[in-house]
Amino acid sequence: MKYLSILFSLLFFISCTTQKDKELTIVVNSWIGYSPLFYAKEKNYLQEINVKLVPTVSLGESTELFSVAKVDMLTATQHEYNALRKNFPTLIPVILMDRSNGGDMILSNRSIEELQKSQNITVYLEIDSINNEMIQDFTKRHHLNASVMNYINKDQSQIQDIAYTKDDAIIIVTYSPYNLKLLKEGFKELASTKDVNTLLVIDAIYMKKETFLENKTTILKLKKIIDQSILEIQKDPRQAYQLIQSYLVDISFEEFKNSLEMIKWINTPDDELMQILEDANYNKDNILR
Repeated sequence: MKYLSILFSLLFFISCTTQKDKELTIVVNSWIGYSPLFYAKEKNYLQEINVKLVPTVSLGESTELFSVAKVDMLTATQHEYNALRKNFPTLIPVILMDRSNGGDMILSNRSIEELQKSQNITVYLEIDSINNEMIQDFTKRHHLNASVMNYINKDQSQIQDIAYTKDDAIIIVTYSPYNLKLLKEGFKELASTKDVNTLLVIDAIYMKKETFLENKTTILKLKKIIDQSILEIQKDPRQAYQLIQSYLVDISFEEFKNSLEMIKWINTPDDELMQILEDANYNKDNILR
């Protein structure tokens, strides 16, 4: 009986130590700055720590899934973070991903001078996202008449299919790689985060603080996986492209490489960036470095 008791104890110990961590879900849309997550999934790195990606077509859909507790973590900009904190006060940024350096842009079928004279402008954007801050900044900087702008809220998969026309003035707020099809259609880039130093666009992984504390070991592993994936993408971009091109709409290898130039990886933020975040009232206390 004594030996049976020892045997059962050993079996229980083995089952506990080999049991996989609780599955964590992370919602992610098709933004070039989230390539390390797509890459990590295709390399089975995420499966090894029991993290599952939930793909979406827009930041709006990502925030909605998080809001109704369908996912544990979300990738988003500081705009969505600040909006969600109103209902989720314990929401925190944990892993920084990238800073847009031209990856968010304003496109149009008119020049800035023509837009200034227009009596009616249709603006396509994801209205509950960083797109809104982009258009507000653009309107103010170029002294456009906001009263003649008609905002149309669409996700980026719909926006990329907007047909070029010479008849009506159109402004499109978009980001890489969704801009590529629109540029081929004939729209021109008028501004981007590369030439707007005052507009900070930070992408990060966010979660409730209680989720972080309950799963800290897994999140620390996730941080290492993201760091490793970025290094591997930089070392062999062609292999990375072949693995993840299905996540990034219709994009060629050259377009993929060019899109990567439109962001700056900030997964290992320096003191200067942390100070910028602090000045922007960004909660940086739990960011993994």
